[in-house]
Formats: sequence, C-alpha cells, structure tokens
Amino acid sequence: MQDGADAGPDGHAEPIATDWSSGPFLTYSDDSGNRKFVLLGSSASMSMSIGRDAACDIPLPSDAVVSRLHAQLDRVGSNWTLVDEGLSRNGTFLNGERINGRRRLRDGDTFVLGETSFLYRDPEGPGTQQTRIASEPVTVLSLSPTQRNILAALCRPYGDSAQYAAPASNQAIAGELFLSVDAVKTHLRTLFQKFHIEDLPQNQKRAKLVERAFSLGLVSRRDL
Repeated sequence: MQDGADAGPDGHAEPIATDWSSGPFLTYSDDSGNRKFVLLGSSASMSMSIGRDAACDIPLPSDAVVSRLHAQLDRVGSNWTLVDEGLSRNGTFLNGERINGRRRLRDGDTFVLGETSFLYRDPEGPGTQQTRIASEPVTVLSLSPTQRNILAALCRPYGDSAQYAAPASNQAIAGELFLSVDAVKTHLRTLFQKFHIEDLPQNQKRAKLVERAFSLGLVSRRDL
C-alpha cells in the first residue's frame, strides 16, 4: 500500500484527507502516535465497523479496551451516525457522554472507544457547527506538562468509574501536585480559555473540562 492511503472497507487503498477543509472524515492517533485519517465521503459503503478485530473496517488491534466489534458508523442520507447498540463491553462516548443506540455526528464531534479518541469533521455538511471548536483541536502537545498534570488530577476522582464522581477540588489538586491553590486557579483559568469554556457558568466549567479531557483522549483511565 502506498504512503498517504489507508485501507478502505473493500480492502483497497482509499485517499486520506490532508486538511481540515475536506470531509466528512475521521482523524485519530494510532498506538504509535501516528495521525490517521479515514475519508468517509469517498466510501462506497453505507456502514463501517470499528473494533479490535482485524476484519473491522477501522481496526484498532492494539487497544485492549476496545471490543472485537465495538461500534459502527452508518450513513443515513447525507449524514453519518455513530452506533453502539450493546456491541461493546466498555461503551462508546460521544462528546463525553456514553451512548446507547444511534447518534448523528456533527462537525467537530469527538468520540472515544477504549483508549482511542476520534475527531469527526464535515465542515460543509448539514448541521455544521464550526463555532463549537477552535480551528485546531487541543492536543497533548499544545498543553504544558503542568497543565497535563492538573488535568489528570482534576479527573482523578473518575478513575474508579464512580457513578457520582465530581472533579477534584483546587485544594486536592494543589496537595497532589505540590502547588499553591492560587497557582492551580491560574492554570485552570488558562485551561478554560484553551478549551473555549471560559464563558460557561462557574459551576459547570470544571465538569465540562473533565468531559473534554476524556473525549479528546488527553486523559485516559490508565492515567488515573
């Protein structure tokens, strides 16, 4: 297979999207950190499977948290939908929320299977919400080591998948990272701005930051 192409549903090489203006397509990082693209617009298939099995249209063989057949993408008219109808053991999370059944994908949506985070782009598609995200998504490389540590500490209470978990307090984060409470507050304000949630009500910002960290794959259950 030539560089610049991934295997399509029929086993043949498909062209990949090379910029943010094409679509619809998915982008994600494999276990080696390489950025992968799946161009959905040229797919002849109305359905694409995602899972650990090598026979899946989008295989994730190195993600042990992903089920052999985890979820699927279905094209309905001009839209793509994400479907998990109990196929997976550990669930599929769309924009931080576990789904049960079928959900329509919109430009800028993120979804997570196991430890793998996908970004869906369709800038010219129906229902486009280009103002929902920045022109470039927040990545691990765009965060400082301290910001990454604060994100992980903020998400720590969710490590046991507690049903009623709440984000860690400033005092708890400060104690874990040996920082002052004022320093934690300063870093959190910067993170709110990076994730474009600074205008949310104060009592919603921390929970939304946790949701974004998980949905973008910046923090995983293994980190906790």
